[in-house]
Amino acid sequence: MDLGLSKRKFLITGGSSGLGLAAARSLVAEGADVAICGRSEERIEQALDSLRSDGQDVVGFRADVTDPGAFGQLREELSSRWDGVLDGLVNNAGEHTSGKFEETTDTQWYDDFDLKVMAILRGVREMLPLLRASSAPAVLNVLSVFAKYQYKNSMPSSMFRSAGLSATNALARDLADDGIRVNAALIGFIHSDQWVRAAGTDDAQAVQEYEDNRAQQLGIPLGRAGTPEEFGDVAAFLLSPRASYLTGTALNVDGGLSPVI
Repeated sequence: MDLGLSKRKFLITGGSSGLGLAAARSLVAEGADVAICGRSEERIEQALDSLRSDGQDVVGFRADVTDPGAFGQLREELSSRWDGVLDGLVNNAGEHTSGKFEETTDTQWYDDFDLKVMAILRGVREMLPLLRASSAPAVLNVLSVFAKYQYKNSMPSSMFRSAGLSATNALARDLADDGIRVNAALIGFIHSDQWVRAAGTDDAQAVQEYEDNRAQQLGIPLGRAGTPEEFGDVAAFLLSPRASYLTGTALNVDGGLSPVI
């Protein structure tokens, strides 16, 4: 299926590694131009080396999305580079923060809110002029299945993922008149560097066994971890004109892990 993404232009926050990089790879494979941003110059350069393709514009920016001025600077850079048009924004920057409630601090709560909620709102607000110039604009917020249900010792992360889900729903309605679709991908147990570290080895077979055992413990119906490529393909679809009648939707990418659909 042709997703209709050739030459369309996308910005991915947290795009230098993990799920953000997987989304970038899927978009580039569909012929899109992609800008990634992250906090590590080294990771950005490594990501760009793996993404560059003849005939496509792939660029990276060092940016901290918790900086109130970061998205304004990105908007100016992309507006100049892409003639004032942005077809899609992927709000992917984030990290898992959780523990016993009584051990959390005010600083942790404020920092997590800034990263998981304010970064989404700032990103959409600052990119609105570029998104409005697109013929089929879309926003994708990368959240967690725990936005729909919480588990023990999951705060503050699960609370603010829920706030991100509410923001997705509200933005979908507020921006519908502009033709901007806003959806969320809710991630479950997907292979990443954190699980390699948890396995205590970079041996591929050992990591696979660790992830399979973990998937069984979690009760994932499909019995395994997801792959970054599987997430990337879902992201590309939700951002594409093929998903033109989807907005305000939260799609679980979790192998059936979530008890809430």
